[in-house]
Amino acid sequence: MNILFIHQNMPGQFKHFAPLLARDQANKVVFLTKRPDIQLPGVVKATYKPPRDASPETHQYLRRLENAVRYGQQTARAMIELKKKGLAPDLIIAHPGWGESLFCKDIFPETPIISFCEFYYRGRGLDVDFDPEDPADLDAVCRSRIRACHLLSSVEACDAGVAPTEWQKSTHPAVFHDKIEVIFDGIDTDTVRPDPAASFTLPDGRTLTRDDTVITYVARNLEPYRGYRSFVRALPEMLRLQPKAEIIVVGGDEEVSYGSQPKDEEHKTWRAKMDAEVEYDHARVHFVGKLPYSDYLSVLRISAAHIYLTYPFVLSWSCLETMACEGLLVASATPPVQEVIQHGRNGLLVDFFDPKAIARQVDEAIRYPIRFEGLRQAARKTVLDGYTIKDCLPKWLGLIEKVTGRPALPGG
Repeated sequence: MNILFIHQNMPGQFKHFAPLLARDQANKVVFLTKRPDIQLPGVVKATYKPPRDASPETHQYLRRLENAVRYGQQTARAMIELKKKGLAPDLIIAHPGWGESLFCKDIFPETPIISFCEFYYRGRGLDVDFDPEDPADLDAVCRSRIRACHLLSSVEACDAGVAPTEWQKSTHPAVFHDKIEVIFDGIDTDTVRPDPAASFTLPDGRTLTRDDTVITYVARNLEPYRGYRSFVRALPEMLRLQPKAEIIVVGGDEEVSYGSQPKDEEHKTWRAKMDAEVEYDHARVHFVGKLPYSDYLSVLRISAAHIYLTYPFVLSWSCLETMACEGLLVASATPPVQEVIQHGRNGLLVDFFDPKAIARQVDEAIRYPIRFEGLRQAARKTVLDGYTIKDCLPKWLGLIEKVTGRPALPGG
């Protein structure tokens, strides 16, 4: 079978799946991306050049849509070149989030498409207007509605969709729910597991282990969507309640992934803005930036309490990876977190907007470790019972056979 993956940030959600399909010599797996710096075993990579940004003169509601169309055009041109070279895909698996899959059916009209339905933007009820500090005016609501236009086109055109969680599926229009299956990306629990001997060396040269009191926070980038404001506001109380604690913050602080930079001119990043607002002991809070994967796992493994906060938005891999490491999660009581964490069973849930409650819950988790040991074990069991690669890959293979009428691997 010839399979074409499309994701601008290769490998994205297909890190495990694409190489698995490529292991069968009967399959030719091509991955179309804008990233020049990565390769997957057995997978043929094709690239496209990122387009220029939307014109500043474009209506503010339409700029993201124009960007999506530009990405769709660049991907379409790349697909035409692949077609000229003889590629005739039996299946396309694409992430539509930035527009790359908009014109797949126009280039390969007979090819079935599985679309990765990660999230569907709406003007109200999800991430927009969730945070009182970012109230949504009518422009924001209308802009968010138009932001979903390319996603609507993609889910209409696809033959099947995949959403990582039931809640993320529910964000899509109900008329398309029957074509969307829930399949999580898959955690490699053989790699992502507890390690009592784990350690992490701080930038100042000190090495921390599980014998130390370590509080952790992880986000791709430090921003309000992942609760960074609430986290920083909880720092003074956390540090007071736990005078021996060291706090490790993993994530970039120069960019944002989902929201926007601070609107004031004085502070260009959320780290700078929150440091100006909140006084805390900087000597005990260690910003380590973005880490290699093995170092990141070491941070999770030595954590006495891991803080995970998010708007009602896509569920982070770090949430499930922390659970797989038997981490004790102090997480926001927001969807889709509540789909995987039950308070007092496999983690602890707190009010996203209550820094004092966050600090108190972290303190309790650290102060009474024996009381919460069962939650750590239950967290890993939650992952083992339904979120592993071994659970998720067979579901993908079954969906491929359903869509194409052919097994993607011997034995289905």
